Formats: sequence, C-alpha cells, structure tokens
Amino acid sequence: MTDLLLSLADVEAARTLLGGVVKTTPLIPSRPLTEITGAPVWLKCENQQRAGSYKVRGAYTRISRLSEAERERGVVAASAGNHAQGVALAAGLLGIRATVFMPEGAPLPKVAATKGYGASVEYAGTSVDDALEAAHAFAARTGAVLIHPFDHADVIAGQGTVALEILEQCPEAATIVTAVGGGGLVSGLAVAAKALRPDIRVIGVQAAGAAAFPPSLVAGAPRKLESCLTIADGIAVMRPGDLTFAHVAKLVDEVVTVSDEDLSAALLVLLERHKMVVEPAGAAAVAALLTGAYAPPRGDDPVVAILSGGNIDPMLLLRVIEHGLASAGRYLRLAVRCTDRPGELARMLREIAEQRANIVDVVHSRQSPRLSFGEVEVALSVETRGPDHSSALIGALRDAGYQVEVQVDATA
Repeated sequence: MTDLLLSLADVEAARTLLGGVVKTTPLIPSRPLTEITGAPVWLKCENQQRAGSYKVRGAYTRISRLSEAERERGVVAASAGNHAQGVALAAGLLGIRATVFMPEGAPLPKVAATKGYGASVEYAGTSVDDALEAAHAFAARTGAVLIHPFDHADVIAGQGTVALEILEQCPEAATIVTAVGGGGLVSGLAVAAKALRPDIRVIGVQAAGAAAFPPSLVAGAPRKLESCLTIADGIAVMRPGDLTFAHVAKLVDEVVTVSDEDLSAALLVLLERHKMVVEPAGAAAVAALLTGAYAPPRGDDPVVAILSGGNIDPMLLLRVIEHGLASAGRYLRLAVRCTDRPGELARMLREIAEQRANIVDVVHSRQSPRLSFGEVEVALSVETRGPDHSSALIGALRDAGYQVEVQVDATA
C-alpha cells in the first residue's frame, strides 16, 4: 500500500504548476467556533477559490501534464458540479476541449457555470457514480482522457497544495478538518501535512447519508454504498477510490460523520456570523466542530477547518436557511383556526406582533375540508428568537382562544 502513496515532492511540484493559476485563499479566525470548541479555530476559505472550490487545483495539475496527443483528444469528466467547473476552467485555460457528465438534477448554477467555462455538458444517471460510468464509456468510445474527480495521483497532488498554504499561514496548526467525498482532498492534505508536520492531525468529515469511508475502513478495502442521499452533493460519492482509500487508511487520523441537519446549522452559522456563502459539502468541517462529531482538545493548539466549496444553488440555500432556522429553534410554521368574521385576522396578527415575532408569510383559507362552517385557517411562517420565544408565542395564541397546529416546531 505504501508504494502507492504520494510524497511531499509530488505536492510541491503541483504547486509549481499552479503558480499564477490558483489563488492563495484566506485563512480567517472564527470566534464562534473558538468559543464552542475551546480551541483556536481558523477557516481556510477555498469557497473563494477560482471556480468556487479547491477542485481547480487537482484538475489543472492533471490536465496540464497531458501530452500533445492526449490534449488533441480532449478530456472528459464526471461531477455533480465542483470538479466539473474545475475541469472546465482548467481545460479552457489550456485550450483543450472538455466534456463533462453530470447527474440528472445537478444544481443549475453549477451546470451553467460549467458551460460558461466552455465545457460541453451531458447528463447521465442520478449520482456521481452513474455519471462517472458514462464518462468512462465516453472515454473508451472517443479516446478522450478521463479526468477522474479524485482517484488519480495528479489530482491528489494538486489538492494537497491546500495544506502547503495552511502551514505557511498557520505554522502551529495542530489539526486540519475537511469534508470528504471520494477522498482526493483529504489524501493530498494528509500527504503534505504529515510530511511537514508528522504530529499534525488530519480529520475527515462525511455526510451521514453518503459515508462510504467508515465501512470501507472497517472492511480494509473500498466498499460501495447501497444508496446515497444527502444535501451535500459535492461529497455524495458512493465508493472511495482505490488510491484515495490507500492514503486515508494510512495517513488520516479519523473520519467522522454529520447529518444534513448538522450541515444546515453550519451553513447558517457561516452565513450569520462570518458573512460567508458556503455549500453544504463545504460546511462539513464546521458542522463536525459545531456538533462535537470531532471535538479537538481544549487549549491553545489551532484547528483549521476547510470551507471546501461555495457553489450553492440559491433555491437550495433558501431551503437550507429555513431548515437551519427551524433546527436552531428560530422558525415556526403554524396553522391557526379562527372564526370567519371581520377583524379576526387583524386581531391574530396583533397578538403575534405583541409577542415580537416576525411574520414571514400568511395564507388565509376557507376551503379546507377539516374546517367547520364559519371557520378559517391561517397558515403562518414566523421567525422567533429561539425555542423559549416560540413556546411563548404558541401559548399566547392558545390563551387568546385560537386552535394552533404546529407544522414546523422550533421548540423541539
């Protein structure tokens, strides 16, 4: 297994190739996470990288090393979005034709951005694994060079350049925490970080609905999940790569999991406290620290959480914000029955105003079959300050004589 592993020299060579191509992304302190964990936490902002994620690092490293004959045949890739954009950007910079297979239902902004960088987009299946099968078939049929999203030495080396930047920006970093899908980023990070600092800890984080590494590590070999369901499309990979598995098994200290609810809460913290737009996969490291899925030792040893991508569909962002508010006890959806008489709706809204809750929307209906004659139902979405405030609001409405049904419960 060790014969397969990359070296620090491989990552440093990739960094030379990437000079003038990628940005050195900021490393910023996080007071909220520092307060929660009891350790200094820093955020590595790869969501601000070109094409919105770290993926361009590996894609450019791989494509730039193709021979002239290979470049003539063009390249093909498979991705839910971030690798697609990285390949499209890299191929465009190098003047190479690119085709990208994406799963049906891939986020439209990621599709549009991939096309905007000059790649042709084809749809295949419902998962990254389905798209990858289609890309393999296309490569066999046309001679195009497959640019694997994670399981190639050049891709791993390119992603590893993130660790070189981290250790220059924060030489005393004791732990690096990052999202894990197929394992390209965490593998490259571990290669570089462990070579420079053998004592550093590298922690991977997977979405619980797409956590292929934990059972694979138990089995001692890559294992494919039977299903894959998560809002974190950027790390929704059903099987680790053979090469990345070898690196993770040898070099990564721990792989933990977080739920979609945890990811939603992390996105909300990043939006509100850091003014940072991050996609669900990109928030996985923060989710692990928020929930204690990974709890660093309290003290002065810095922890670096990588925000691996920022390419989120605005419609998904709206749903995630709503879900995150509900999970944090700050959002209620209520169905309130009242008598159908003039002024009753105004009286109800005044009651809510007196409780200092913020109404997001109101729908007034007389058509529900469960209503008695002379009744109406008012569907309300309400923002509150938290579970206690929500309980007080519901209690006040019931004390005022209204029948209240809680559809999204911020008090749970």
